[in-house]
Amino acid sequence: MTAYNVVRFRVKPGREQEFVQKHRNADAEFKGWRNGALVKTGDQTFCFVGEWDRFDDIVGARPQMLGMLDGFRDMLEDLGGGLGVTDPISGEAVVVIGPRRAPSKAKPRAKAKAKKSAARKPVKKAAKKPVKRAAKKAKARRGKRR
Repeated sequence: MTAYNVVRFRVKPGREQEFVQKHRNADAEFKGWRNGALVKTGDQTFCFVGEWDRFDDIVGARPQMLGMLDGFRDMLEDLGGGLGVTDPISGEAVVVIGPRRAPSKAKPRAKAKAKKSAARKPVKKAAKKPVKRAAKKAKARRGKRR
């Protein structure tokens, strides 16, 4: 089941660009990690959101993630309320929401097949009648000439 981790930060004044650059250059090679995004939520506040294959992958990567945090911990302000410099949460997804897709139209290949099968159908009997009439008229003309 897909899992996510979210970490909230407050960066010291004047250190925002350095903090962003540190994340751009991060060596984020974790087992089960799909992708992540650093989101700017205010003047000095950021939130990191990571997507993982499984919750156990997050648990297994925590020592590495703490090592990364140590690389920029000095750029962070205490969030207050006994939290320290980060406010991390994580868990498994219970609902994944994405764009709704319009019902699919007939595939071009199916349309081409339908055209081919229509072309193979025998000509309707009604279409043969004019041919017979034309033949009779031609026969009548020949008889008048003789």
